[in-house]
Amino acid sequence: MASSVSGAEEVRVSALTPLKLVGLVCVFLALCLVVGAMVSPAWVTADDQYYLSLWVSCRKPLSFAEWSCDSTLTTDWQIATLALLVGGAALTMLSFLIALVSLCFSSRSRCYKPVAVMLFSAVVLQVCSLVLFPIKFIETVSLRVYHEFNWGYGLAWGSTIFSFGGAILYCLNPRNYEDYY
Repeated sequence: MASSVSGAEEVRVSALTPLKLVGLVCVFLALCLVVGAMVSPAWVTADDQYYLSLWVSCRKPLSFAEWSCDSTLTTDWQIATLALLVGGAALTMLSFLIALVSLCFSSRSRCYKPVAVMLFSAVVLQVCSLVLFPIKFIETVSLRVYHEFNWGYGLAWGSTIFSFGGAILYCLNPRNYEDYY
């Protein structure tokens, strides 16, 4: 039995291209990491005697058994670091929501540019906060013991990297490859 093939080609249009899906996953991971970084108690630690987060600074002298904690929202540089990081997190969340809504309502191509611009803006804000933090910490806090920037600070850098990756993926011109997927 012979089958006949018509002269018209079947055109397939997908609701979401693979690169945009990977971009959406990157933005989701960036959002998770920045939330983890903001609630992390360990941005800087020092030999079980000191730790610093975005919210509190705690010391435990060797002669005492209890921690003495103070708010970090008293110095300008710590408030600026927190404000920049929260601003970046807000832009990341907004871009994630716009990308998700555009996926659900198939208005995808109109939302690629705004999502990419918001993600690049979030990256700029987060990089500013992550460069400001260690410079001002080393300049103002004098610890006589070994200290290190810990996993909370690393999560913030991970969030920035994933935001940057998502921004690049949303910048790619969909007209160049949409017909292939």
